[in-house]
Amino acid sequence: MSISVEVDPAYSGLNQTHIQNIINTVFEKEGYVADNIAVVFGNDELLTDLKKEFFNKDQLTDVIAFRLNDYDEKTVEGEIYISIPRARENANSYNEPFAKEIGRLIIHGSLHLLNFDDETEDDKEVMTMKEDEFLNQCNWQDLLTCIIHEQSTK
Repeated sequence: MSISVEVDPAYSGLNQTHIQNIINTVFEKEGYVADNIAVVFGNDELLTDLKKEFFNKDQLTDVIAFRLNDYDEKTVEGEIYISIPRARENANSYNEPFAKEIGRLIIHGSLHLLNFDDETEDDKEVMTMKEDEFLNQCNWQDLLTCIIHEQSTK
């Protein structure tokens, strides 16, 4: 069982243990095992490129998840990609703490790996309800070891 966390060098300050705990909580409560999960925190360009390549859509997105094994298996292998700039913008738009939005995106990506969808309004409602439920169970407050600042690439 492994959950790896990779963070674009332009960002820092994420607590890897808390990220792993959130994913494990979601998986265990839904009756799954996180066997080989990679969580990648990056920029808009990374997620936009993935969205174009795999979904044929040219748009900004906050989270993308790829299940790498069959959905009927209870042991899950997959990848979750989260855009730090989108998370920050979402937090500002919804007047939520940045750490809470990061937590919501981790949960959202985890739910996608467990075959939850958000294509219809009913599906979105179920996912939002589950996100809220898991946010109440998880320690999202300690997700950030410090405020994440984008490092200058100059």
